[in-house]
Amino acid sequence: MKRILVSGALGQIGSELTVLLRQLYGRDNVLATDIRDDVNREVIESGPFELLDCRDGKGLSELIGIHRIDTIYHLAALLSATAEQKPQMGWDININGLYTVLEVARENRCAVFIPSSIGSFGPTTIKDHTPQDSPQRPSSMYGVTKVAGELLCDYYYHKFGVDTRGVRYPGLISNKTPPGGGTTDYAVDIYYGAVEKGHYTCFLKGDTYLDMMYMPDALKAAVDIMEADPASLRHRNAFNVTSMSFCPEDQAAYIRKHIPNFEISYDIDPVRQALANSWPNSLEDYAARVEWGWAPDFGLEMMTEDMLGTLEKRKGG
Repeated sequence: MKRILVSGALGQIGSELTVLLRQLYGRDNVLATDIRDDVNREVIESGPFELLDCRDGKGLSELIGIHRIDTIYHLAALLSATAEQKPQMGWDININGLYTVLEVARENRCAVFIPSSIGSFGPTTIKDHTPQDSPQRPSSMYGVTKVAGELLCDYYYHKFGVDTRGVRYPGLISNKTPPGGGTTDYAVDIYYGAVEKGHYTCFLKGDTYLDMMYMPDALKAAVDIMEADPASLRHRNAFNVTSMSFCPEDQAAYIRKHIPNFEISYDIDPVRQALANSWPNSLEDYAARVEWGWAPDFGLEMMTEDMLGTLEKRKGG
């Protein structure tokens, strides 16, 4: 049975992945850590929890020893829009934090999952069905940290034998955790706006296509890649994973199937629009499908139905 430490356990992915990991591996076998303890009581109270800054190697190493950790899900990071506003902090947390985790993993023989992102690609990347092995050249600090992180994980695997694995996530949509400073946040907020007000003001242009994924599929990808036979992993780090590509107008059209009077308007954020313009419209995930059997469960129609139904129940209850 795996014994797992999750960094950034109260963030967008961590708050849901920690709960799933505890269901799969046992509550006492999954240690949640974060730099704060003032949100998400479910994660904090459903199993062991410790305050930890991922850049604190000594503290991390001590927790690994105490809890006999063999696998780290390293999720602590600044997201795209926030990292662009605070680039020095973005580098410090996203790169120095990862370096610390990899060093501790090397010393303690731990496997490491690290999420990369569609943001690792840049304006010169092929826009449609972006291949697994594509030029990246990102134009944002967030993207720079993701590319550097991918390379650092590859280095630690080849140089030191650290079992590093990861996926490149598209925009993630959750019905549980609010977005936290990402360029694709609109795709979450639009559902809340639809249910609460019947209207949403979008910060991206209506025809901006981006790759997206519903959170249940994102969690499945994180678990499946770490359970995969290592002999089958030719790429190992930064697998493209995808399930759908759409623009705000597409999403609004599907919402109107359930809320006919829903309206969308636009107030463009130039920073996030520039980031979105530099990213692919859609990813190709052939390597993940072949090497470890990746397959998503949700498309736009099924996700929209589930999101709206969940939020309506929550509003009524």
